[in-house]
Amino acid sequence: MAVERLIAAEPRFAAVVERHGLPPLRPARPGLESLLRIVTDQLISLKAGAAIWTRLAARLEGFEPATVLAASQDELRALGLSGAKARTFHAAALAFAEAGAFNADNMSDDEFQRWLMAIPGVGPWTASIYLLMALRSADAWPASDLALQIAAQDLLALGEKPSSHLMAGLAEGWRPQRAAAALLLWRHYRALRGMPAG
Repeated sequence: MAVERLIAAEPRFAAVVERHGLPPLRPARPGLESLLRIVTDQLISLKAGAAIWTRLAARLEGFEPATVLAASQDELRALGLSGAKARTFHAAALAFAEAGAFNADNMSDDEFQRWLMAIPGVGPWTASIYLLMALRSADAWPASDLALQIAAQDLLALGEKPSSHLMAGLAEGWRPQRAAAALLLWRHYRALRGMPAG
C-alpha cells in the first residue's frame, strides 16, 4: 500500500493517518473538462471556483473542445474567468482537439506533464494536479502548492515555509509515493486550518 511505503520512508506521516485517517481519493475523469476545472480553481477560493464552474458548465455543457472554442474569450470572462484563464481555456481546447482521442497510457508521466505544460497558461502546478487527480499518477507532486508547503512546514518542523525547490528536494525520498504524500499533507493542512476533513 502506498501510504505504508510512504510512512516507511517518512515516519512522521503516520501521525497524520492516526489523527485523521486515510485521505479520500477524489479522482476526476481524464479529459479536457477536468483540466479546465483545475484551471478555473487556480488562485481563488473553493466557493468562488464552484460558483464560476456552475456558470461555465451551464454554458459549455459537455466541455467538448468545439463547444469551448465556440465561446468567445469575452463570453468566458463574463462567466467569471480572468482574461488569462479564458485564453488558457481556448488553448487547452485547441490542444485536446488537435490531439484527438490520444491515449495518455502511451506516455510516461513526465512526457504527459510536458505535453500539458506546452499548452499556454498550464504550468507545473496545474499539470501536476491533473496527473494526480485525473490520471491518478502515484508519483505526482505539486511542489508549488501553498497548502502543501504550509502543511510540510508544520509536519516536518521546518523553520520556515519551504520553497517549491525545497519541496521537490524533500519529496525525493518519497518516490514513487509522492501523490500519497500530497493527499496526506492536504489532509493535515485542512486540520491545521480547522476545516472539515473532506
